[in-house]
Amino acid sequence: MFLRNELFVRQMEAIGVMEVTPSDNRLPLRLGDFATLTEALEYAAQGDTGFNFYTGTGKLYAVLPYARLKEEAQTLARRLLGLELERGARVAMVAETTPDFHRFFFACQYAGLVPVPLPAAIHLGGHQAYVAQLRRLLTICEAQAAMAPVGFLPFLTEAAGGLDLRMVGSPETFAELPESPVRLQPLEPHEIAYLQYTSGSTRFPRGVMITEKAVMSNLADIGRYGAQIRPGDRIVSWLPYYHDMGLVGKVLVPVASQLSVDYLGTRDFAMRPRQWLNLMSKNRATISFSPPFGYELCVRRLREEEADKFDLSAWRVAGVGAETIRPGPLEDFAKLLAPSGFSSRAFLACYGMAECSLAVTFAPLDQGLQIDCVDGDHLAEYREAVPVGCVPGKISGRVSTHVNCGIPLPGYGVEVRDEHGRVLPERQCGTLFVQGPSVMSGYFNDPEVTQETLLPGGWLNTGDLGYRIGDSLVITGRAKDLIIINGRNIWPQDLEYLAEQQPEVKTGDASAFSVPGADGEEKAVLVIQCRESDVIKRADLIDRLHCLIREELGIDCFLELVPPHTLPRTSSGKLSRSGARRDFLTRMGGERLVQPQTVCLRTAAGDRAV
Repeated sequence: MFLRNELFVRQMEAIGVMEVTPSDNRLPLRLGDFATLTEALEYAAQGDTGFNFYTGTGKLYAVLPYARLKEEAQTLARRLLGLELERGARVAMVAETTPDFHRFFFACQYAGLVPVPLPAAIHLGGHQAYVAQLRRLLTICEAQAAMAPVGFLPFLTEAAGGLDLRMVGSPETFAELPESPVRLQPLEPHEIAYLQYTSGSTRFPRGVMITEKAVMSNLADIGRYGAQIRPGDRIVSWLPYYHDMGLVGKVLVPVASQLSVDYLGTRDFAMRPRQWLNLMSKNRATISFSPPFGYELCVRRLREEEADKFDLSAWRVAGVGAETIRPGPLEDFAKLLAPSGFSSRAFLACYGMAECSLAVTFAPLDQGLQIDCVDGDHLAEYREAVPVGCVPGKISGRVSTHVNCGIPLPGYGVEVRDEHGRVLPERQCGTLFVQGPSVMSGYFNDPEVTQETLLPGGWLNTGDLGYRIGDSLVITGRAKDLIIINGRNIWPQDLEYLAEQQPEVKTGDASAFSVPGADGEEKAVLVIQCRESDVIKRADLIDRLHCLIREELGIDCFLELVPPHTLPRTSSGKLSRSGARRDFLTRMGGERLVQPQTVCLRTAAGDRAV
C-alpha cells in the first residue's frame, strides 16, 4: 500500500519542480547558535537552502525552501490558534515524509504549541494494530488536535473516535481554517519544543519532553563537533521523522545549519535501497546517517556489477547509530561500494538517544570504524572487556567485537556504574549514566518513571550497557532488554503480554529476549512456562501466538514451551531475561539460533517453533 498522495506527486512532476540548491552567494554558516527553533528558521530563511522530496523512483516531486517554510508555518500557526488551543497544547501529526510535516512542526513552534510526531508505518500488524497504536499515543499525550496526510487520515480518524480533540483532519482541512489575528508568540527556550515517542513499547510508550534550550544545544554540538558541518555540505535522508535520528538529525540539524536535504520516503528506501545511493551520487551529497541495517540492506539488494554505477566520492560522513553496531556488514558495504569512490574512513559511529535530544558521543571524523576485540566469555562472566588480537571479518567464537562510539560531546559527562551505583574503572562493563545540556526534562505525565530515570545532579540512567576505553565509549547492549529486529525496536513486555493473555499462560510465566541467528541478525525469542500437557493444545497455543505476534508486532518470533519453574528469577523475585536468554542458549547447544525458520520441534525440553 502506497500512502503518499499520488495525484499531488504527479502534479508537481508535471510543472517541473526545481531543486532547492545553494547558490554561490551562500548565507554565512551558523552552526546552531540560536536560542530557539524559530530563531534558527528565521536565519535559514534568509538563504536559498531547504528541503527536497523525491519519489521511490528518484523523481523530485516537491521542494520547500526555508524562506517559504517560514511563511507557510506562520500562516498555519495563526490557523491553529484560531482553534483556541491553550499554550503548550499537544498537536499530533502522522509523520510521513512530506512537506506538510515540516509546515505543521514549525507552525507549532510559532504558535506556542507542542508537536507530537506519530508513526507513519503500517507493519504486518495491519489496520487494527496501527489504529490501536495511534489511539494509545493520542490518549497519553492528551492531544488537542491531530493531522495526517490523506493516505493516513482514515486511520487517524478512526483512532481519534470518541476522544476529546478540537480538530482531526488532513493538511487540506487545516488550510481551510481562518487565520487568527493574534500576534504569534513562538516557544521560548525554557518551554517544551516537542514530545518524542520513539523506541518505546507500543503498549507502554513514554513521551520524552525536550525543551527548546536542550535541543538547540544538541543541534549546535552535532554541527560543530559531531559531523563538523562545512559550507556546501548537503544531506540525504530516508529516516522516519518519528525517530529521533530522523527528526533531530535530519530535519532540525539542517535548519540550524542552513543545509539543504534530499528526502526519500522510508518505505521507498526499504523497497528500493539503491535510490539512497542514487541521490547521494546524483546530488554529490556529503552527509547521510543510518542505523546499521540500512547499510546491510544495500549490500543484500545490490549486485556487484552495479557498484561502479554510483559516484559516492563526496560522501564524507556516513553516520552509524541508533542500534548496536556490528562491524562486519559495514565492512561489506565499504568493500562492495569501493568502486563507487566510497571510503570506509567515512563511517562515523555515534551514540545517543531521544532522552538526550539525539547525540551524546561521536567517534573522530575520517578514521572509520574503530573496533575493539575482547574475550567474549570473560566479558559475559566477569563484565570486563579484556582485549585480544583479532582480524576483522575472521572472528572466532570466543572473540567479541565492539565498535568504539567515540568521546562525549563537550559539556557532557558519561559514567559507567555497577548495580550499586559505583563508578567503574576503564573496561569494566556496566550501566551508562549521562549528564549534559540536552538531557530531557522528563517523561510526559509520568513522574514516577521520570524520578527513576533522572537522578540527582541531572544524571540520566540510560539503561544501556557499555564500557570505557580512555575517554571513549563502547556500547555492548541496549536499554531495558530492548529487542531490535531489522532496525525496529520491540519491547519484550509486548511479547510477554501477548503470551500472558492466553488461558494456558499465567502472568509472569513468559520471558522475551533476542539472540543472534545463524545469519548474524537478531531473532526474537519468547520462552513460556506452560502447564498444559495435551500435545494438540500446546501446538494450538504456539500457532495462536504466532498469529498474534505477527498481527500485533509484525515480526517472526521463535517460541519455546518449557515446564513450570524453568524461568530464572532475580533475588527480588523478578524474571531475569538475561538469565532466561543464557539458559535458552544452553538448551540450544550454542551461542546462535540455528534452527530452520519453519520448523516446529517437540522435544523432552518442550515445544519449539518459529
